[in-house]
Amino acid sequence: MNIRQRIVKLLYPVLKNRLKSPATTLVLENKDNKQPLKSFYDLTVNLGNGKIVNFDTFKGKKVLLVNTASSCGFTPQFEKLQQLQDQYADKLVILGFPANDFKEQEKAADGEIESFCQVNYGVKFQIAAKSVVISSPTQNPVFKWLTQADQNGWNTQAPTWNFCKYLIDENGVLKGYFASAIDPLEIPIR
Repeated sequence: MNIRQRIVKLLYPVLKNRLKSPATTLVLENKDNKQPLKSFYDLTVNLGNGKIVNFDTFKGKKVLLVNTASSCGFTPQFEKLQQLQDQYADKLVILGFPANDFKEQEKAADGEIESFCQVNYGVKFQIAAKSVVISSPTQNPVFKWLTQADQNGWNTQAPTWNFCKYLIDENGVLKGYFASAIDPLEIPIR
């Protein structure tokens, strides 16, 4: 853990309320239960360890997708994400998507990122290979699905910062978007 990461981890409990703004507290919900136009289960993800995961293995479980960074003010949320994964282990899958899209807060390589998450926050959930999550020609296909209504059925909200969260239900329907400052433990998993 570098000095910046240590400071962030130490100060997060004190600063987390100051990190709140309209962009970081936004919650969007699919209250009309709009169905995806392209199946979530057709997607795959490349993990940081080189393995490929087919999303059809997630059928029957909720999935929480989170864009992450190791040197962000919200990085301590890794710990709460792992708590959430442990609490709902039988019905929830969490996937972290490291990205260097916001102020270059994820400069590490895939192996370093995974090691950092495990050693400093006890992360056991799967971490994808580092990719682009913001709208661009090189955007990760999973985040294209999450942020394009012609694929997911309703949502166009791209991540506004690190640690934005997208909740998919047991049937592959995008249920909600939860911005960076939303505590992972406040997301309605039940």
